[in-house]
Amino acid sequence: MRARGMAVLGMLALLGGMGWGARPSGMGWGARPSGNGWGHGGGRLAHFPPPLRGEELDSAQVRLGKMLFYDPILSADSTVSCASCHSPFHAFAHTDHALSHGIGDRMGTRNAPGLFNLAWQEDFMWDGAIHDLDFQALRPISDSNEMGSSLAEAVERLGRAEGRYGQAFARAYGEGGVTGERVLRALSAFQLSLVSAGSRYDGWRRGEDSLTPQELRGYDLFRAHCNACHTEPLFAGTTPASNGLPPDPFLNDVGRAGVTGREEDRYRFKVPSLRNLAYTYPYMHDGRFRRLHEVLAHYAEGIGPGASPPLTGPLGLTDGERVDLIAFLGTLNDRDFVYAEEHREGRERREN
Repeated sequence: MRARGMAVLGMLALLGGMGWGARPSGMGWGARPSGNGWGHGGGRLAHFPPPLRGEELDSAQVRLGKMLFYDPILSADSTVSCASCHSPFHAFAHTDHALSHGIGDRMGTRNAPGLFNLAWQEDFMWDGAIHDLDFQALRPISDSNEMGSSLAEAVERLGRAEGRYGQAFARAYGEGGVTGERVLRALSAFQLSLVSAGSRYDGWRRGEDSLTPQELRGYDLFRAHCNACHTEPLFAGTTPASNGLPPDPFLNDVGRAGVTGREEDRYRFKVPSLRNLAYTYPYMHDGRFRRLHEVLAHYAEGIGPGASPPLTGPLGLTDGERVDLIAFLGTLNDRDFVYAEEHREGRERREN
C-alpha cells in the first residue's frame, strides 16, 4: 500500500518536471454558471463555511470537465469513465458493487465514495493521499485496476478526437490544444461544481423548512455522538480516523498508513460525509454494510480496539435512538442534487 502512495508522489514530481506551474492569473476563473446557487455569504450556502477552493469557476472549463468525466476515452481500452464508478443518480457514488470495478472488470480495493461539496475538502481519496483536487484524477487514470492508462496516453487519445474536443478545449483555455494540465484542471472544475445544499436539513437551517419531533430527537443524538467526527453542516471530517472497524482479512487495507508508513495511521481513513446516504450505499471504505441499521449496529455494539478519539467504545444506542438517528440522517438527502439535469451526461456533447 505504501508503494501506491509513493507512486502518486512520483507522478506529481513528473508533472513538476513537465512544467506544471502555478495557475496563471489569466486562466479565466470567472463567474460560475448562473442559476446553480454557487457563491458564499448569502443564499443557500449562508450556513456553510467559506470554501477552500473553486469559489469562482469558469463555465467553459466546467463543461469541458463534464465531457471528460463521462467519456471512457480516459481509460486504456475506452470502456471505463469516471462516471462508471461515480453515477450522478447515486450522488456520484457507486452502488452496484461493494468495491469499484475497472477495465477488464478488474476489482479495486475500495468503495467509490460520493462526489459533492469537494470545495470544502482538504484531502482526497480514502487514504487522504491527494491534497489538491487538480491532481486527484491521476490516481484512477493510472491505476491498473481502474482505468489502466496514463495521463500522457489519455492526452494522446484526446488529441486524436479533435472533432469532439477541439472547440471545447479552445473555449475553456484558448490556444494550445489538449494538455495534461488542462485535462486535470477541467475534471477538477466539474467536480468542484457539484454542490449539495438542497436537503431538508439545509432548508431547516435556512428557516425554510421544519423537522419533525423524531428528526429533532435524532439531531440531538447526532450532536451528542456523531458531530465530533462528521461535523455539520458538511457532515464530514478533516482528519483521517479509525472507527474501530475490524480489517477485512482478504483486503487488509491499512488506510492512511499505506501513504505515510506510520504505524499510528494504520486503519485510519478519510471521514466521509453523511449527506445523501440514501443514494451512496454500501457504506465504509470497503462497502461492507448495505444498510444504515448495520452501520449503527457497529457504532452501538461493535467498535473495536484502535478507534480514534472520541470513539472510546460502543455508543450503546437503544433501538429507539437508532431509529431516531436514522430519521435525522434522512433529512440530509438532497434529491434535487441527485436528479439535477445539469449534472447528467449529454448536454455538453450536443453543444460541442
